[in-house]
Parts: sequence; structure tokens; C-alpha cells
Amino acid sequence: MAKGNQTHGPIGFIKRFIGNKNTVTILGVLACIATLIIGYHYRVKISINPKTVPFAKVSIPARTVIEANMVGNIKISSTYTQAADNLIMDSGKVVNKYATYKSNIPKNSLFYKEMVLEQDEMPDAAFAHIGDGYTIFSLDISLKESFYNSARAGNYIDLYVLARDKDENNKIIYARLVKSIRILAVKDNKGRNIVKNGVDNGKPSELLFAVKDADYDVLMKASLLGDSQVNIEPVLRNDAYTAAAGETEVNEGELRRYILDNCMDL
Repeated sequence: MAKGNQTHGPIGFIKRFIGNKNTVTILGVLACIATLIIGYHYRVKISINPKTVPFAKVSIPARTVIEANMVGNIKISSTYTQAADNLIMDSGKVVNKYATYKSNIPKNSLFYKEMVLEQDEMPDAAFAHIGDGYTIFSLDISLKESFYNSARAGNYIDLYVLARDKDENNKIIYARLVKSIRILAVKDNKGRNIVKNGVDNGKPSELLFAVKDADYDVLMKASLLGDSQVNIEPVLRNDAYTAAAGETEVNEGELRRYILDNCMDL
């Protein structure tokens, strides 16, 4: 009697329903449809769920500090924000930063990581920290004197002077004039920076560094005497020299006096 109840009762009905091949097929199809519908709605929700990102309200010239009034916020598809991994999502990572030195940021443009730099990442950032009583000196160099494009901003160098003393039968003078001086920038012949970890803009043409005003006077006079009489040569040291660079020192002996004696102050 109990066995008959299992065959004809609710449990038996469920067993026959599940055991029917057509029923299993229908259930499988319905499960697939449900999965597709749920997946579709999930993807639609993601694609239409906008994200707020900063954009440029005005055209921002290269090398410009990005101020708060230059930046607005706009909502865009989250699908795009997920695809563009270099997109800046937070205005806090834009304001008070610098527009890259390479190009302007167009009006209505979104901000991307390569468009925005910290102050210390700007090639000429070191110029903003020159102390009182110091002057920037520009030394013309050749490709060979740059050690074939090895000299970069941040490296430390020594400056040697090659000269001939006419009063001593053209005796050759070769000595270090300046020790441990930091390069602020390396530029090509168009004034463009040749930066570390960046694209080479051309052949190096000048080194820029800062010295005390009195030492600037000596270096300028040495350069004005001309290569036939005085030639200033940079000497690049190794990484250990740069890492442990000491205070800049200037030769106060015969070499300095030789330079000054061959110039006239008015």
C-alpha cells in the first residue's frame, strides 16, 4: 500500500516529471535562457553605469601648472574606463600637477597618465630651486664631450681646463677648475631637453648647471678667451661619484689666476 502511494502520489509525479527526457530538455533550455538574460542585464548595467572622471575645461599649454578652475568632471561609460588603463579617474591626481612638456592638453580632453607630470618630473624643474647668489652657466659641448650622449640631468661632473701660458713659452696647463658639479639639464641645438628615460631629441649641444656668482664670472671669462687659449672640458664620473657627490669646489690657485689675469675688468 505504501509502495502504491509512492507511485501515484506527489513524489511519484515528481519522479516521472524529472525522468521525462522532454522535461529535462525544456529545463536545460530555460536555464540557458535565464543565464543569458541575467548575463545580458549585468553587462548592460555595467555599460550604462557611468563613472565620473576629470576633463580639461580649457586648453592647457605644455609646462603649465594645472589649476582647479581648469578641471571639470564628466560622466562616461564604465566600459571605457575599464578599457583605458592609463585614464586618470581622480581630479586630485591632476590639480597642481604639470601638463607635460611635450604637448598641450586640448580643451574637453580627458586626462591620461602620460599627459600629467609631477614637478620633479619636469626636465627644467631643477631651475626653480636655484638659490640666491647662484647663476646658471651654459657650457657648449660636442657629442664626444657628452660622452656620446651619456651625460644626463642629475649626473655630477668635474670641469677641467686646458690652456697655454704664452708667458711660459706656450707651456700647457691642464687642471681641474671645478669639482663635483650637478648637471641641471642637457639640451640639443634647438634648446630641447634630452631627458633621462625619455626620447632623445637630438645631439647634445649644451650642459646647464648652477655655480656661485663669483665662480660664474671665472667660467664666463674662461669661455670668452676662446678654445685657442682656454678650453673647458666636462669630465663625467661614474654612478658612485654621483651618488656620493660632495660639495662643489672651485680651484683657487694658479689656474684661476691665469684666467683672471688674461681678462680685463672695466
